[in-house]
Amino acid sequence: MQPTERTRPLDKDILKEVSRELAEKGQAKSDIVLLSFQRLLRRGAITNLAKMLGRMHPADIARVINHLSSPKEKRTVFELVRGEAQRGQVLSELDGDSINQVLSDLPPSDVAWLLKDLGPDDVAYILGVLPEERAKEILALMKTEDSTEIADLLKYPKDSAGAIMTTEFFSLPEDTTAQEAIRRLQHATDAEMVFYIYVTDKENHLVGVLSLRQLLTVPPATPLKNIMTRDVISVTVDTDQEEVARQVASYNLLAIPVVEKDNTLVGIITVDDVVDVIREEATEDMLKMAGAIEEETQSKSSSLAAARLRLPWLFTNLIGSLVSGAILWFFRFTIQEVVAIVSFIPVIAAMGGNVGLQSSTLIIRGLATGSIELTDVGKVFFREIRITLLMGLACCIILTLVGWLWHGHAVLGMVIGASMMIAFVVSTSMATFMPILLKRMGIDPAIAAGPFVTTANDITGITIYLTLATVFLEYLR
Repeated sequence: MQPTERTRPLDKDILKEVSRELAEKGQAKSDIVLLSFQRLLRRGAITNLAKMLGRMHPADIARVINHLSSPKEKRTVFELVRGEAQRGQVLSELDGDSINQVLSDLPPSDVAWLLKDLGPDDVAYILGVLPEERAKEILALMKTEDSTEIADLLKYPKDSAGAIMTTEFFSLPEDTTAQEAIRRLQHATDAEMVFYIYVTDKENHLVGVLSLRQLLTVPPATPLKNIMTRDVISVTVDTDQEEVARQVASYNLLAIPVVEKDNTLVGIITVDDVVDVIREEATEDMLKMAGAIEEETQSKSSSLAAARLRLPWLFTNLIGSLVSGAILWFFRFTIQEVVAIVSFIPVIAAMGGNVGLQSSTLIIRGLATGSIELTDVGKVFFREIRITLLMGLACCIILTLVGWLWHGHAVLGMVIGASMMIAFVVSTSMATFMPILLKRMGIDPAIAAGPFVTTANDITGITIYLTLATVFLEYLR
């Protein structure tokens, strides 16, 4: 139910006033829109909100709803969107939490009506984030042919090609002539996007593909099997979505066909869905590298759940810190003899950890994008070592001078500089090989760039520094 609008004599000028004020503060356009919505909601300026929504793209409306703070505000804005088709498009662009919030008060029949004009892949996404029982109720109220199609998509594992594909694609038998293909194409209103024409045999096996340009530049009586490309790039229904994105990017495709294991064509994945996959996978990897999880982003999980899921990573740091403390205790007599050593312990630990994190991040990104293969280990390693030695030499010279000028001890400066160089090489070696080793073991290498790498490098850096200091102790007194 929409809230009652307050009557204001200057209501028609609120939007201009808010937009002008925010623009003067140097806000970006997207931020201006979001902040305008928040202010108009607080003022109860429903007419202005409805007018703004009427001029906005569904994706922009979804962005606003995703960033509103309360479920009530999200439902208010969603209810102001005019037309079931427009509201359905907005739903398909929302994140999982926002979908649940805006649909919480709607009966299943109303939700089914909103979804009737969406593609099967979009409906499967929306139902996939709803509670299972509620999704079944909505599915039961949809047309039989639509519900069967969507139920089939929901059976595929999450993050697989089958789960993100659309079954509304355009394909023709291989004996179809170019003239007939053009005629059918003109009437193909159900297909989501016709970037390519996929060609199948009598058993619906994918045997070829051709572009629209190829179709238009041949004589009308030419059968498709004579002009199609037989070497078709495709993925199976159980291919991981990250691999799908890599294939599309590698071969510059606008869409990629999805087949069963017997090469039966069952769907396609279009480039707009691939962009979503790339964004999702990048976010997931960044969260793993930070020791967080996907479900924890922003306020999407309870504080207790978020704390419970972060604790294992914090325990890694805790154990690493205790090990570092034990190392410091082991070398306590060296520290007692030359207290100036303490000044550079944080520097050695931090610099080694940062260098390792830089290397592991580059390696993980390369493995994820396909620019680094497992066969490139040696080449990548030696390149990283060369870079590390150059950076280490620069830091070594600076720390040597600082140690000498600060504490008036040339040998201490040399020990610090040498420790830094060795720590850099060890850190880079660990950070380079660990993601590749995990990749070989079938483990997501993104976890290697999290707290584990930095903690391990802290420990090795401190150990190297204090060991060298102990070896040269008689020259440091």
